[in-house]
Amino acid sequence: MRLLIQNGYVIDPSQGINTGKNVLIEDGRIIGMSSYSDAIPDDVEVFDATGLIVAPGFIDMHVHLREPGHEYKETIASGAAAAVAGGFTTICAMPNTDPINDSAAVTRFVIEQAERAGLASVFPIGAITKHSDGSELAEMGEMKDAGIVAVSDDGRPVPNAGMMRRAMEYARGFDLPVIDHCEDKSLARGGLMHEGHWSLVLGLRGMPAAAEEVDAERDCALAELTGARVHLAHVSTRGAIEAVRRAKGKGLRVTCEVAPHHWTLTDEAVAGERGSSPTVRERLIPYDTNTKMSPPLRSQDHIESILEGLRDGTIDAIASDHAPHHADEKALEYDQAPFGIIGLETSIALAMDRLVSTGLISLERLIELSSTNPARILSLQDRGTFRAGSRADVTILDPECVWTFDVSRSKSKSRNTPFDGYRFNGAAISAIVGGRIVYLRPEYVRVQRHATGALLG
Repeated sequence: MRLLIQNGYVIDPSQGINTGKNVLIEDGRIIGMSSYSDAIPDDVEVFDATGLIVAPGFIDMHVHLREPGHEYKETIASGAAAAVAGGFTTICAMPNTDPINDSAAVTRFVIEQAERAGLASVFPIGAITKHSDGSELAEMGEMKDAGIVAVSDDGRPVPNAGMMRRAMEYARGFDLPVIDHCEDKSLARGGLMHEGHWSLVLGLRGMPAAAEEVDAERDCALAELTGARVHLAHVSTRGAIEAVRRAKGKGLRVTCEVAPHHWTLTDEAVAGERGSSPTVRERLIPYDTNTKMSPPLRSQDHIESILEGLRDGTIDAIASDHAPHHADEKALEYDQAPFGIIGLETSIALAMDRLVSTGLISLERLIELSSTNPARILSLQDRGTFRAGSRADVTILDPECVWTFDVSRSKSKSRNTPFDGYRFNGAAISAIVGGRIVYLRPEYVRVQRHATGALLG
């Protein structure tokens, strides 16, 4: 099968390409690029990308798919459907399932379920320790052979520095990045939101920024000691970003990601305010559990640090931290409801709306954050690029698309989001995975068949 993406504006930071090009795909691989004036090959499917941005497929490094064990919240198939609807061609599944992904058997199960779904590619992330309880290292080598691309204990971060050192040294032997949710539980335990003015006003126990920053400093120090590849998940505080900035300055192999809700909403949202989005302010109410996440929404000064990190290159990637929960769970009192929101279908749109449309970053920088860098961090050699022979994963963007997110139409099985009814400027309108168009927004009818010199509808 051959597919020609015609008349698009191609941006590929891995090759420094930023120009109008056609992209030819055959048998799931990139064949090459050509100018608009070149003849259309016979017997090819044509995707008319006029006015659209054509980018190497976007990769979400941090997703919770809940299967196995909690399929009532999300399955691998439903999560993959949400991913392609949001423009992601590859997603990475965190290990906090039931059973936890601390073995080759669970790793293989996740991969097989994703292959059956036939939508986004799913790469599992294995646990650092068995049962993610911080006491004994998991069999990283066996899991890597089965298909993991990194290790993490995610929301149950390794509390003991000695164990984390051994984990980093062990992971380095398999060239696996260690992904850490930086949180000192002794400081954050019992916290429900960011510790500050609004936690005091609302009478909710807070999680201090220091809880994240202490672990971030520890991990950077251990990265220097061990030489390991260390990736800090969903950084949300000024101090954590500064720790990464200093580590990069030393030449350490330290990277980090940020989640869209952490640059979009402040802790004031827990009080029912959206700040700079008055048209949808009425959709948030005080103590809305869709504002409860870990790390928590932070104060404006921390958001400013995140934005600066996105601008200056300190932050390497954007990741949704997609965390589906059943409506009944999120309907509990604020202190009883679980942490987390869904994000696969709003992540790219929030980046285009809040970062690109405002001029904070360029489209090229967005693609670097969402495709080029995640592929590099996870050693996905044939993704995040349009080099000839690479896997034909493509995300197509429309910077001019104005649309409103309706969570009732989400592909996810869960509905826990603070962005229902949010009006966006910019959208991912199609996802192509391995040369197949697996998602195309209904209003974009742009695919035709070219055979023996004729375009057939």
